[in-house]
Amino acid sequence: MAVSVEDKPPIAREPAELPPALTLSPLTSKALPNWALKACMAITGTVGALFLAVHLLGNLKVYLGADAFNKYASGLRSFGEPYLPAESFLWLLRIVLLICLVVHVIAGIMLWERSRVARGKFKAKRTNGLRAWSATIQPISGILIFVFLIFHLADLTWGKVVAAQGFVETTATTSSAYQNLVHDFSRPWSAIIYVIMMILIAAHVGHGVSTVVHDLGSMGWRWRAVFVVIAGALAIVILLGNASIPIAVLAKVVTLS
Repeated sequence: MAVSVEDKPPIAREPAELPPALTLSPLTSKALPNWALKACMAITGTVGALFLAVHLLGNLKVYLGADAFNKYASGLRSFGEPYLPAESFLWLLRIVLLICLVVHVIAGIMLWERSRVARGKFKAKRTNGLRAWSATIQPISGILIFVFLIFHLADLTWGKVVAAQGFVETTATTSSAYQNLVHDFSRPWSAIIYVIMMILIAAHVGHGVSTVVHDLGSMGWRWRAVFVVIAGALAIVILLGNASIPIAVLAKVVTLS
C-alpha cells in the first residue's frame, strides 16, 4: 500500500546555526556598552600619544649635550618648587599615565573577548594593506609595549637588573641621565631592543590615533582622513626621533666626551 506524503514521518534536522549578526547579543543589559569601552580606549590612547610626543621633545635634548639633557631630567623632578614638593609633578604625571594604561588595557581586553565570542566559529575576513596589518598586531604590540615599559623603567629610571653598570639615580638637584643613557645604548643589544620597540610603538600609536574619531562617534570621512594623516605623521616622528638616539650612540655621534 502506498504511503501518502502526509503519512511520512518528518525528517529530523538540526537547526542551522545563524551567523553572529542574526543572533542575540550575549551581553547583559547591565554590561558596559562597546561604545563606552571604545571611547575609553580612544581617550586614554590619545593621552598616551600626547605623552609620547612631549617625551620625545625632552629626549631630543640629548643632541644638545650632557648639560642640557641632565638639566631637563632634574627639571622634571624639581618642577613646581617651591610651591610644590619635589617630584610631585612627576608623580602626578605617572599616576595619570598609570590610570590611563590600566583603563586602556582592560577596555582592550574586554572588546577583544566580546569580538571573539560574537564571531564564534566564523573567521573574520582578512584584508590587506598597512592599516590591516597594524590592526592585526595591535593586541600583540600592546602586550609587548607593556613589557617594554617595565624594561624601560628598570633600565633608565630605577637602574635595576637590566641597567648599565655604573647607573646613577637622578634627583631634583643632581642628574647623570645623559651618562646613563650613553652607557646603556653603548650595549648593542639594548640599542637594538629600543629600535625594534620604537617600530612597534609607532605602528600601535599610528593605528590607534587614526581610529580615534571613529571610536568617539564621528563617521565623517573628512575627519577620519585628517586623523589618518595626523596618525601617520605622529608615528613617523616618534619612530625616527626616538630610534635615532640609540643609533647615534652606537655611531659615536652622541658620546660622553
